[in-house]
Amino acid sequence: MKTKNLTIENAWICSIVQNEVIPFFGDIIISDGKISKVRPKDFKTFLTNPDRVKKDSFNAYGRVITIPLVNFHDHIYSRLAKGLPLQGKFDNFQNILKNLWWKLDRALDKEMIIASAQMAAIESIRNGVTYIFDHHSSQNEISGILKTIKNVLNDFKLRGVLCFESTDRNGFNNSLKGLSENKEFYSFQMNEDFHAMLGLHASFTLSDDLLYEARKMMNRNWGIHIHVAEDESDNRLSVEYTGSLPVRRLKKFKLMNDKSILVHGVYLKERDFDKISEAESAIAFCLDSNMNNSVGVPEFKKIPQDIPLLIGTDGMHANVSRSLKQMFLTFRDQGISGDQATALIKKIYFDQIGFAKKYFPDFAALGENDRADLIVWDYVPPTPMTNENFWGHFIFGMLEYPVHSVLQNGEFLMKDFQLVNVDENKIKNEIYVQGERLFNELQNFK
Repeated sequence: MKTKNLTIENAWICSIVQNEVIPFFGDIIISDGKISKVRPKDFKTFLTNPDRVKKDSFNAYGRVITIPLVNFHDHIYSRLAKGLPLQGKFDNFQNILKNLWWKLDRALDKEMIIASAQMAAIESIRNGVTYIFDHHSSQNEISGILKTIKNVLNDFKLRGVLCFESTDRNGFNNSLKGLSENKEFYSFQMNEDFHAMLGLHASFTLSDDLLYEARKMMNRNWGIHIHVAEDESDNRLSVEYTGSLPVRRLKKFKLMNDKSILVHGVYLKERDFDKISEAESAIAFCLDSNMNNSVGVPEFKKIPQDIPLLIGTDGMHANVSRSLKQMFLTFRDQGISGDQATALIKKIYFDQIGFAKKYFPDFAALGENDRADLIVWDYVPPTPMTNENFWGHFIFGMLEYPVHSVLQNGEFLMKDFQLVNVDENKIKNEIYVQGERLFNELQNFK
């Protein structure tokens, strides 16, 4: 149940106005899930009596409020993949897939997936992520599984864009079941909080027949969500398997559009970028995962400015702010100047808003009459905050601090670092039960 009326006092409010962040000190008044008023006030007056607030107000004590974070490429199904009894080689990307992820996604059952979604939801809220674009895989648990994930995320009052990772690696009939699960979710499970994408694994496990079937589904208002050129082997095996590079195949089957997410893009070529630009598709980067898999990272200087750039975590964690900082440091490590690197972070920040609005037109901007979706960072600026220096505070301040509180649609999901109306200890114990089942299942898994 939404908080009918709530006032947040004494915060640096980072509103979005025409692709600029305009910070000001003041209060936010929330009514029936929306921001009914933003009220500027004098920061020096606050300093004279920081404890003074109206009864029942939430005192931010000079902390910073921004829009929530979005994870544009999560793998909720991967959350239990910690300390598992793994066998086989892990010396290259293909062996990591075969001996970890492709075993895991065949071992999962419904109860394990529910536990994974609960774990992902808790982690996401704690990291200020209230919008999740998930790319799910459970190759022996397909029918109805997106609805199951939706129900868990909905229990935690999160919003999501879900899809199932269709692939030929377990046979063509199985790939059709994956496509059918995407279509079923699109047709019967969408609402204002949950939307659908058409999930595809990666070109080297997608036959022309599968892409032809996917193309027949694309006469709908949705986009594809697919791994592209994550490792050099995606390009090489795609050519061996089909005679074409991944992006060329996507163009051939007319699968890319402005609601599509292409993930990783480490080994994209110049002609690939041209095709992506033409289709107005976005690329989601997951640098922590790229480094963990030793596949390298994209050369960011080569990426055209007109391609929307997004951030994902690839299921390794839910800490989108850490991934954003990783992006900035990678830009600098690649010789991109501080000013240019900051401009790229700013571009990502506004690209995410633009892309999120394709699925959630009411995505908040912290203005009056907006949905009251926001996060309170445990960061009190040590110097004045203005639109000119916001990005310095964001990159070197906020991204280094934890999230203190989270509101979604006017309701606290986390307050003072504590999840609201969630028995976190009980849920974590239940998650362990399913993790132990998975552990035992994988001990002799072939």
